[in-house]
Amino acid sequence: MKLIQTIPELKALRARWRAAGEGVALVPTMGNLHAGHLSLVEQVQAGADRTVVSIFVNPLQFAPGEDFDRYPRTLADDLAKLDPLAPDVVFAPSVDEIYPQGYPIATNVVVNGLAERFCGEFRAGHFVGAATVVTILLNLVQPEQAIFGEKDYQQLLVFRRMARDLHLPVEILSGPTVREANGLAMSSRNRYLSDEERASAAVLRQQLVATGRALRAGHRDFAALEQAARVQLRAAGFAPQYFNILSPELEPATSQHSDFVVLAAAVLGAARLIDNIRLDDPALAA
Repeated sequence: MKLIQTIPELKALRARWRAAGEGVALVPTMGNLHAGHLSLVEQVQAGADRTVVSIFVNPLQFAPGEDFDRYPRTLADDLAKLDPLAPDVVFAPSVDEIYPQGYPIATNVVVNGLAERFCGEFRAGHFVGAATVVTILLNLVQPEQAIFGEKDYQQLLVFRRMARDLHLPVEILSGPTVREANGLAMSSRNRYLSDEERASAAVLRQQLVATGRALRAGHRDFAALEQAARVQLRAAGFAPQYFNILSPELEPATSQHSDFVVLAAAVLGAARLIDNIRLDDPALAA
């Protein structure tokens, strides 16, 4: 496993891989790695000659007043967690390396429509910053595949639309959400939760499962299901931002749809938690 922190060194290594005909997979992260990130590395390693894990806390995707300055930066610990998996490269550039002209930058990648709703409504500029930095990373690493976690379902769709619209020569893969014992989706921001809040956080997953089961049972009063979930979240101490039943493409659900995704975001204490559920989730058959 090689740590690279400059773009010229990364490009030189990528050129050698290309000359050897070796395929590359990219796992973009902001570091503070947990089991969910590691599962993505393991998933792509099976089908790639070379694997690159990027660790970069991207200032462009933090809205004003968000936690950019206090976002956990744990490079030494991240390297220790990655070491047993032995990805070929960990690319951990500085902000100046990625944005040598400073930021904000003049050129941005905007996915209109899809990126403006849900998380886009509550995190101004988030998806513009995320799409821009992922495009930069894809240009630098030039992978055949890149993988993202399904916990960030809206972000996953944004990146797939971006790659399709821009004809980027990369396949956007996804990995299933990895959860803590109580069902809470693993996230770097879970560390903002107190022990009491972490226990309460399980209610978000519970409400997603309850709503998913109701949909599988044929209930189609979407507004009533959404409202019931919001009431339960507030009772558990959450401040819900949205809890919506949608098509898999994140369009408003109708009775004509046969498949759904339930998308949720809520604030608990100092943590903003997001999660989702699809109707093929094994928990719905339990």
